[in-house]
Amino acid sequence: MGSLLFSVTTAALMALIFNGGLALVGRTTLGGRRIPWAAVGLTGIALAGVVLQLCWSGAMEALDADPAKSGWWRVVTSVFMQNGGFGGAAWNIATLAAVGAFAEWFWGAPLTLALFAAGILLPERIDALWAQTSHSTDPRNFAGSSGATYFLGATLAAALLLHGAAGEAPGEGSPCANSETAASAEASARRSAVRKHRLLALAVPVLGTAMWFTQENGHGLVACYGFALGALAWTVFRTVLRPDRDLRQPPRTTMASLAGLIGRRTRSAA
Repeated sequence: MGSLLFSVTTAALMALIFNGGLALVGRTTLGGRRIPWAAVGLTGIALAGVVLQLCWSGAMEALDADPAKSGWWRVVTSVFMQNGGFGGAAWNIATLAAVGAFAEWFWGAPLTLALFAAGILLPERIDALWAQTSHSTDPRNFAGSSGATYFLGATLAAALLLHGAAGEAPGEGSPCANSETAASAEASARRSAVRKHRLLALAVPVLGTAMWFTQENGHGLVACYGFALGALAWTVFRTVLRPDRDLRQPPRTTMASLAGLIGRRTRSAA
């Protein structure tokens, strides 16, 4: 029962992060956004790690983060090993791809990679300062990309709390958008959306904290760390972030055009 509750709350936290990412970048804008190559690269490395595990039986032994073993590289290589079976690996890779894409569209590729690296390196340093070491001996934390993914996703929740509104494609609206009544209704709807987005964002560290104190679920703890760093990143870099660049200067190759190309090739092959 405890294991099931652990999985349910972990999935619920990811659902909050995923919906927060959608709200931050704008659900209706996804098709017109550029291909998130940094997210593609991270996902590719994670897939390569799975292939390595399938081809080399000693991969986990050599590369996981078991504290009983020595090796400076383990903190990094363990992120790209998966120890949850087929279902766990599929979940970790799919969530890494989605969260990585949202992060790149909002933060940009360089900052996304820096935040992901922080999600790998910072938690154990912070835990050491607080003398929080109990979760590090849980075999579920010896390998897997989920910790860094939840950390990165929580940075988006912090940005959503401070940013408030999602960026949507310019020019959308009703034909009567110029009328005073329509403008007032639109402003009211936007304020309501901002309130909902901020409540959604705030739910991430609240649930994360509850998960840590009731279950010692490390996903909740790293989400709190990521939320704090995300708030700092937004404060420092908000003047240079361009999350709406794909809306104002549409890229040559978009997610929608790539999906269409793959669909045409699939039908041709069939």
